[in-house]
Amino acid sequence: MSSKSLKQRTSSTIDINSFLKSLILLLKPRVMSLVIFTCAVGYITSNTTIETSNAIIGIILVAIGAGAAGCLNMWYDSDIDAVMTRTCLRPIPTGKITKNYALIYGIVLTILSVVLLNHFTNTLSAALLLFTILFYIFVYTIWLKRKTPQNIVIGGAAGALPPIIGWTIATNSISLEPISLFFIIFFWTPSHFWALSLYKASDYKKANIPMLPVSDGIEKTKLHIFIYSLLMMPVVLLPYLINFAGLIYLIPTIILTIYYNYICYELLNFKKNKFDTKKAKKIFTYSIFYLFIIFVLLLADSLI
Repeated sequence: MSSKSLKQRTSSTIDINSFLKSLILLLKPRVMSLVIFTCAVGYITSNTTIETSNAIIGIILVAIGAGAAGCLNMWYDSDIDAVMTRTCLRPIPTGKITKNYALIYGIVLTILSVVLLNHFTNTLSAALLLFTILFYIFVYTIWLKRKTPQNIVIGGAAGALPPIIGWTIATNSISLEPISLFFIIFFWTPSHFWALSLYKASDYKKANIPMLPVSDGIEKTKLHIFIYSLLMMPVVLLPYLINFAGLIYLIPTIILTIYYNYICYELLNFKKNKFDTKKAKKIFTYSIFYLFIIFVLLLADSLI
């Protein structure tokens, strides 16, 4: 084999690998992993089971549906992704995937995930998945994101639905228990993303996205982060109050929430109209750990 043909073959392999990697990145794999986890917790804590293979397929299909929503989000937001340092290396801004291809890919995955979820589990779960995808695209991405600083509050509902879908996969019904899981994620979302938006405010300003620090300033953002951290206490108590979870969940969760309140207060108590970048990053990082541990505790409480 000549060196020229070898180079062409190597180049072709690299192109295919790069293309496949871009297809995966379009689905926001980190978000998908969180969806798989919270959906699985919703399923397991229901204490009702269906055929194991159908349950696993169902949870994976929910994650694929979430990935499809992420893909369609990147399709619509490719113009602002290109000017933000946090998103400029995504597949569409870098030219690795065209906008039209991303649109088709997202639509095909949406249809497949919803239709197959209906086949392997039930119509209620499929309908909730479809609602989640459409809400994320039309309500959050297209309508709210570029128009209001409350975008992340209302739009957060889409990210809070996977545990409910996990529950419906098992039970084909909705009750107060999965709704309490929905509330935990829903009220967690604003403080998590507003902490990020504090130290990425210049990015959002450049992209003309009215995140709270851009539209209302640093002081109001710090106050809202603290308020939403305080709201987490009654919300995380809900599973215990409705006898969905016990002391294994309750005691560590209260401690974790008090610490969350404390670090958010530290941020608020910093100099007026200024913020400590380290503290904002600490809140963002801790909030991920905090949500993960809460769901681990719910899972442990259910299984023990």
